[in-house]
Amino acid sequence: MIDTNKNVAFYTLGCKLNFSETSTIARSFENEGFNRVEFTEKAEIYVINTCSVTENADKRFKTIVKQAQKLNENAFVIAIGCYAQLKPEELADVEGVDLVLGATEKFNITSYLNELLSQPAETRTAQIHSCEIDEADFYVGSYSIGDRTRAFLKVQDGCDYKCTYCTIPLARGISRSDTLENVLKNAKEISDQDIKEIVLTGVNIGDYGKGEFGNKKHEHTFLELVKALDEVEGIERLRISSIEPNLLKNETIDFVAQSNTFVPHFHIPLQSGSNKLLGLMRRRYRRELYVDRVEQIKETMPNACIGVDVIVGFPGETDELFLETYNFLNDLDISYLHVFTYSERDNTLAAEMEDVVPLKVRKKRSKMLRGLSAKKRRAFYESQLGNTLTVLFEGENKEGYIHGFTQNYVKVKMPWNPEFVNTLHEVTLTEIDEDGLVRFDLVESNSNVAV
Repeated sequence: MIDTNKNVAFYTLGCKLNFSETSTIARSFENEGFNRVEFTEKAEIYVINTCSVTENADKRFKTIVKQAQKLNENAFVIAIGCYAQLKPEELADVEGVDLVLGATEKFNITSYLNELLSQPAETRTAQIHSCEIDEADFYVGSYSIGDRTRAFLKVQDGCDYKCTYCTIPLARGISRSDTLENVLKNAKEISDQDIKEIVLTGVNIGDYGKGEFGNKKHEHTFLELVKALDEVEGIERLRISSIEPNLLKNETIDFVAQSNTFVPHFHIPLQSGSNKLLGLMRRRYRRELYVDRVEQIKETMPNACIGVDVIVGFPGETDELFLETYNFLNDLDISYLHVFTYSERDNTLAAEMEDVVPLKVRKKRSKMLRGLSAKKRRAFYESQLGNTLTVLFEGENKEGYIHGFTQNYVKVKMPWNPEFVNTLHEVTLTEIDEDGLVRFDLVESNSNVAV
């Protein structure tokens, strides 16, 4: 029998999907009687959910393992997630790592604990349990709860796309979806916990429906999912996370525009503003379609926030092609950028391409696009001044201030007031502070206070 009178701590690298899975795995520990503590506290078990989208995420893993060892040199350290599936032996070789679990094994983590916890610290060696990725063909639902003001609800996993730079299909397997019934059940469970906002997440959520019943047929579409979630009682806000431009249909945009709960915020990967590079990346659209998506959103929701993923330094990106991307983004009516500096990933076609961009040039271009992002965000915030919007306030005291987000993702601040945590308030945006966040006037029946 496992001695469950132990503390367990979790650290998550990477995306919203990882956060949802970490939270679900943490609940499985708590159901077994373990005590969950913060990663900064002493624990007997540390679980690190890894990411392998960028080289930096790989490097951070070793630093996090060392943090755990400083807190308890005899603790058991378990690695799960994408990096654990792609390079289990590499993780197992990191000093202090005791167990590495792959894409399917991570959801049965507690079943591996008997053998692990029975090993004396001085004799134990790292164990690896990792399937072939072809075996990752079943779906495990998950959602985050209790970690943040908003919840991340996983609706889809894996990807059938073959982008030349991406390792996610190798780490997570084929595209597959949760059943609509289970998504709605999870959404209701979240709303019953007084969480005000749910963010839909997955690897390729616009592909929702594929694999819902273990086959490639689309039993339900993403639009049907969105419409069904809009009817769940108790949810104040629903937010769509990253969705491919070719899978974001006009019907979905039009529905969000008149929805009860879906907010006017879209995050749409672009990756490059050059059709030549989009072809080399094997993306399933061209820049003209991207322009059409942005225009459709702004036509139906003029105050919508639109975020963009973009990669700089992809093989073959000349100065001219980079400027093509820069100018394309500069002319688009978007709100901010997530900029990724290209890094070579093993077992990808892009890693074997010629015309490699020097690292120094990649960093320079990344800096230019980050500067453009700051300009775009500032312009978007300025366009919202004077508007009356609803803010959901976060739960953290950051240097004497509480922060929150409007429905269209404007970040606001006010002096710390614990009574505002996880509450919705109508505000009128008034000015942008020196740190780039927005001040506001509360629109309350008995208050005209500026904060």
